Amino acid sequence: MRWRIGGALGLAAIVLAGVAAAAPAVGAWRPLVSAPGIVDVVGPRADGRLVIASRSGLFLWRPGGAPVPFARGPQGYPGAGGEPYIALGSGRAVRNAGCSFRRDDVFVLIPGSTPAVLRVDRNGRSHPFATLPAGTFPSGIASDRVGSFGYRLLVMTTASGKATLYAFDCRGRGRSIVAGAPVAEGGLAVAPRTFGRFSGALIGADEASGRVYAYGPGGRTRIVVESGVPAGGDIGVEAVGFVPPGLGRRSTAYLADLGSPGSPTSGSDSLLVLPAAVVRTRLHAGELVVATEAGAKTLAVRCRRVCAIRRVADGPATAHAEGHITFLPKR
Repeated sequence: MRWRIGGALGLAAIVLAGVAAAAPAVGAWRPLVSAPGIVDVVGPRADGRLVIASRSGLFLWRPGGAPVPFARGPQGYPGAGGEPYIALGSGRAVRNAGCSFRRDDVFVLIPGSTPAVLRVDRNGRSHPFATLPAGTFPSGIASDRVGSFGYRLLVMTTASGKATLYAFDCRGRGRSIVAGAPVAEGGLAVAPRTFGRFSGALIGADEASGRVYAYGPGGRTRIVVESGVPAGGDIGVEAVGFVPPGLGRRSTAYLADLGSPGSPTSGSDSLLVLPAAVVRTRLHAGELVVATEAGAKTLAVRCRRVCAIRRVADGPATAHAEGHITFLPKR
């Protein structure tokens, strides 16, 4: 089944585009390596390794190996409870800031009574980067690699059921871009210029409503799609990523599966992989990929004048997906 969807906040037109006699089989995420407390995965770094965030700290990982502890020691990052999502520095200069984000710096959300953003340099040393308003929950983070937000670091906080989006330059100076907006949590990503009417917007998903939102650099929020999959706390759409250009025949995708006893799905405390055969045959460069928290039910969204959405993969039934969907291009 395929839907074509698009519209402003509060109004979404849904047109049934066709129903096959039997829905085609979808791909499958599978557990790859154990990673206790995993909440996010981003990258690759310049050396080809991915960065894994867990509640016990950061790890570096290369396909075929085991996660290697990173940023340990007195100047490192000891980990944090909750959902410490991460973003990787873009290496881009920030307009009118007189500085650049370093290519492999990791930016970590620190939840709690004094929420903040921590910068961990490529050598594993941590540095305070920015403070966030007390009493807010930092629900997502992304690097602007498109330029629509001036190549700034984007951080979303939530309080009283509303979201505020901040843009930080490379010196940690921030300003509010969007306030009083619908909430998104988990993976956030800036849409490429090929993503139709939502190009350059920050894309995030709301598990409670099942909606995917676009937060524009001018402060406007719009609905991208109604996901059409089950919604609710710890159930609905959560993880987000864009398929990069230049995918090769062996390119794979990765997703965190957090162990969550007592949640609707218990998770496996592992890094999930979407095999190359699935990525190669079911996904296309520039598409948005969104996965649900419960079961990692995965959708691909392509936007031009309107948006089309289709089911492309499922995770293990017990999966508890978190954070970003990250691709590792390989020829």
